[in-house]
Amino acid sequence: MKITLIAGARPNFIKIAPIIKAIEKKQSERATISYRLVHTGQHYDKNLSDTFFDELNIPHPDVNLDVKSGSQAEQTGAIMIAFEKELLQNPCDLVLVVGDVNSTMACAIVAKKMNIKVAHVEAGIRSGDNTMPEEINRIITDSITDYYFTTSKSASENLIKNGLKSSNIHFVGNVMIDALYENYNRFFSPSFWEEFRLETGNYIILTLHRPSNVDEEKSLIILLEGIDQMVGRKKIIFPIHPRTKAILGGCNLDLKNILFIEPMGYLNFMYLIKNSFAVITDSGGISEETTVLGIPCFTLRTSTERPETIEIGTNTLVGDSVENLVNLFGEFIRNGSKKGSIPDLWDGKASERIIDILLKKYSC
Repeated sequence: MKITLIAGARPNFIKIAPIIKAIEKKQSERATISYRLVHTGQHYDKNLSDTFFDELNIPHPDVNLDVKSGSQAEQTGAIMIAFEKELLQNPCDLVLVVGDVNSTMACAIVAKKMNIKVAHVEAGIRSGDNTMPEEINRIITDSITDYYFTTSKSASENLIKNGLKSSNIHFVGNVMIDALYENYNRFFSPSFWEEFRLETGNYIILTLHRPSNVDEEKSLIILLEGIDQMVGRKKIIFPIHPRTKAILGGCNLDLKNILFIEPMGYLNFMYLIKNSFAVITDSGGISEETTVLGIPCFTLRTSTERPETIEIGTNTLVGDSVENLVNLFGEFIRNGSKKGSIPDLWDGKASERIIDILLKKYSC
């Protein structure tokens, strides 16, 4: 069984790492399985791509399609053209995609048009917000996938409601959490830990990357100023995405608590989350990690495709206004964090379940 694994953006790398290790474990047990790792180049900043392969102890890609950025259509089209050539040169039995970025959708489409089976890891999650590019990617990918691997029962139910065969839908758990558990004891403090006088619980992590939060300069500044003013004396560590940095440009910001830093590797970033007072983010993946780590999380969105992090986890859905954030954060300060728990099957073994299932399907 030959599998082509697709990685295109930061979350993809983290999710692919434990899948590779599960494949290599089966290889050591003499299972007939091999993989080829394809990096689409969707994230091309070294801090957003290459670093993750080194830190997560997985091989560097067999090929980098080097598509880089562009509009949604330009990037998707470039990935499809390059990946078609890759599959013609390196045929496989299965293309495995993860998450919901442009690379996920583009590579799934190419594979299906070449009559190659597709497996989607993290299938079935839905925000219900079709203005999100990721939501469109999820819907299209799931409409043509052969094998669905879900992180929650609600994600499986979403697929069944869409009329998909239940025999192809497998609730396996969360590969992002596999990576967290596997690397937990390897997290280490970043170089600026001493310089910024950081200590456990004396700072907040902020991440912003969704267009609704960062694409308009004026509203982004209002958001940052509101966050800066509401946290008292706590520092705010903000790893700023290159696109967000460009939008802010030469703005003269009067921020007392927010410390801008460059994007960092997985092990440093997870150390910061693990030891933080709270996290403010518009990332769905980070809300999964904070739920497992027991860190209060405030999600700056009107919807989430990870409802389990709200229902039983530490995540609070804020909406899109800084006023809501100030009010909800104030409640947290007054009343303390809500008690969360870890969702079913988020136990560090999702990747092993995925590979076991695929091997059984291909041995039939």
